[in-house]
Amino acid sequence: MNIQLLAVGKIKEKYLLAGMEEYKKRLKKDIKFSMTEVADERAPERLSEKQAIQVMNREGERLLQHVKPKTYIIALDRKGKMFRSEEMATKIDQLAIHGHSSFTFIIGGSLGLGDNVLQRADLRWSFSSLTFPHQLIRLMLMEQIYRFTQIQKGTPYHK
Repeated sequence: MNIQLLAVGKIKEKYLLAGMEEYKKRLKKDIKFSMTEVADERAPERLSEKQAIQVMNREGERLLQHVKPKTYIIALDRKGKMFRSEEMATKIDQLAIHGHSSFTFIIGGSLGLGDNVLQRADLRWSFSSLTFPHQLIRLMLMEQIYRFTQIQKGTPYHK
């Protein structure tokens, strides 16, 4: 299985980088995992709705340039469907059975994802109705992907 994580912005916080490195190591044992970061769009602190949409769509264009052909796109979106870890692991298993071996998870910037990305997504997934920093979601997503692999292998990690 190939899993690609696409995200807006660079992470600078050492504790997040350390956690991400740990999960990269763990993931490489079971799957082909890659992560690509694209630049976030410079914007003033206060934006009109039109400006915010422009920012999200520009960031979305950058993200979509890195989407590989024939990949199943899962966009992290606060308006998406919520799944328990076991449900998502089962969903990915079922997709793999039906010929999907490549998955791309996309995380937007601080404003979220633009319609250009959301329209391309095969699935919109919400982690929670709570608001999290998009940098933290990256680490949380990596942990969940690792959890999926452990659920699929039947290890006790996921309990």
